[in-house]
Amino acid sequence: MSVYLISRFKIHDRALYDKYEDLFMPTFENSGGTLLSVDEEPRVLQGEWEHTRSVLIEFPDKESAFAWMMSPEYQAIAKYRLEGSEGQSIMVKGMDPA
Repeated sequence: MSVYLISRFKIHDRALYDKYEDLFMPTFENSGGTLLSVDEEPRVLQGEWEHTRSVLIEFPDKESAFAWMMSPEYQAIAKYRLEGSEGQSIMVKGMDPA
């Protein structure tokens, strides 16, 4: 069953975050995932939204999502995201087609 990673970040050091962004795609290309959305200007429909970036990624299953997140290649660049921003991420299950 597919899963989706939903993340939102408040970027406070653009240079560090840009370094993460520059290195992101090479770690992601063979992950089996699909980058569905990266948005720095989402339309707020309800509530407060103080984040500067929203990201939506689809994976075919939770195993492939975790394999990518825990890969040495991704872990090597995640430090730039962690140092350059604060944020939240969740994993949600896709709908069962049955």
